[in-house]
Amino acid sequence: MKLELISFKLCPFAQRAIISLNQQNIDFEITYINPMDPPDWFKEISPTGQVPLLKADDQIIFESNVITEFINDISSKSTHPENPIQKANNRSWMAFSSSLFDDLFGMVTGDEEKFNSSKNALFDKLAKIEAVKGDRAFFNGDEFNMIDAAFAPVFMRLAWINEFTDNALSIAEFKNLSAWSDAVLAVEEVKTSVVDGLDDVYYSNIEGREGYLSTLLVD
Repeated sequence: MKLELISFKLCPFAQRAIISLNQQNIDFEITYINPMDPPDWFKEISPTGQVPLLKADDQIIFESNVITEFINDISSKSTHPENPIQKANNRSWMAFSSSLFDDLFGMVTGDEEKFNSSKNALFDKLAKIEAVKGDRAFFNGDEFNMIDAAFAPVFMRLAWINEFTDNALSIAEFKNLSAWSDAVLAVEEVKTSVVDGLDDVYYSNIEGREGYLSTLLVD
């Protein structure tokens, strides 16, 4: 089966798929497009006009959660827990994690009022995750699962912002969440899930948005 992932370099949802593909040692190609000016061929094959998109031979698979579940389905080993209740719980928190990107976007693009409201919303959600996380290395224990891949782009972007600023979004108050973030970001498949220099691209993105967060950047 030939797999081609279509996205753009900063897309956190594509990053989830890349982590899963690499973790499962599945060969794939990746094609990057400009989401602000997508090529005509992409418009023709994407039902939603959004990325990521996965081509499996001649079939089109869209919606990021569906793509990651498909990768799991074709893999030799599932990265979901076997227990159906625990699996459903993981899927629930994976869906919950997607809303964190809305808050991150608000902080990157908004004025000071929007930055603060988005930060409060984000940290309220992080507190809910902290309450259920426990002190395990990863979400389910000592093994890296799909839910860890789902949160990896969130943790990476938080780490970047804290590096670019004077820890404007430090999560140190969340002991378990902070340790989980460190463990996830140390996984090789996570470290190699983005192109070299993407942190600089993210910095430039913050700077170019000219929101309140850009005023907190340090040299």
